Amino acid sequence: MTNPTIICFGEMLWDVLPTGKQAGGAPMNVAVQLKNLGLNPSVISRVGDDELGEELIQFITEKGLSTELVQHGKTHLTGVVKANVSDENEVTYKIVHPVAWDYIQVEDSLIEAVENSDVFIFGSLSARSEQTAQTLNTLLSKAKFKVFDVNLRTPFYTPELVFSYLEIANMVKMNEQELIQIATWCKESTELEIAMQAIAKRFDIQILCVTLGADGAILLKDGIFYLNEGFPVTVKDTIGSGDAFLAGLLKNLLANNSPTESLQFACAMGSLVATYQGATPNINESEVKTMIEAHLNSFSNI
Repeated sequence: MTNPTIICFGEMLWDVLPTGKQAGGAPMNVAVQLKNLGLNPSVISRVGDDELGEELIQFITEKGLSTELVQHGKTHLTGVVKANVSDENEVTYKIVHPVAWDYIQVEDSLIEAVENSDVFIFGSLSARSEQTAQTLNTLLSKAKFKVFDVNLRTPFYTPELVFSYLEIANMVKMNEQELIQIATWCKESTELEIAMQAIAKRFDIQILCVTLGADGAILLKDGIFYLNEGFPVTVKDTIGSGDAFLAGLLKNLLANNSPTESLQFACAMGSLVATYQGATPNINESEVKTMIEAHLNSFSNI
């Protein structure tokens, strides 16, 4: 697919870290990294009419993203998340609720944008409030190719909610803990490949990818498994690594690159972001390819 039109829907917020605040929210992070890879995604979200909202708008403008589909609300504040990065392999979050992105409104401009798009990316967290969930469901009914980034955040999900999105998604990305949780809900084995096969079959998922942290990721596409063992790096924090992974995977799959190549690039992309502080460092495709080449060369020299 040449120059696909991609829309990322959901939360746009500030991650509050011990070192200060960083712009974040999975949909926005994915959009930034897709932009870094030369694509031109749009973000559907909502910010408050406050200083933090103005700063977020300025941030995504500086990243080269359009703000046309980002709504502004006077009633609720811009979203904030307190991130705990004491575990370098898994960040935990305290997510303030309710905030502006809980009140994304259905507008004709959003419907038109989704109808004209090739790919629609969304996660379960954005459906934690009735208003944004209603808007999401309306837009999903208009979307051609739906990418579900599971992104479970306690207590903002139920099995029924997650199942409803698995049933309509064309492509799904989750981490290993989320896979185990969903397999348990489905009363299936939690063994990695068995669980993936069962979930993909039950929900008729075309492409299912599970990230494994430092151990890479596994992709199930057209009934075939592909594994990448990841790239060893010195981690600063893992915030945004999964979002960068998804951007890298989508970039390559949409370009009709092989599943093996696509997964390798995605794992390198996620690992590269983990070497930076914050979710949205300015990286580019050549940096990712350099990491892949260096990794391959290190094996050839053994």
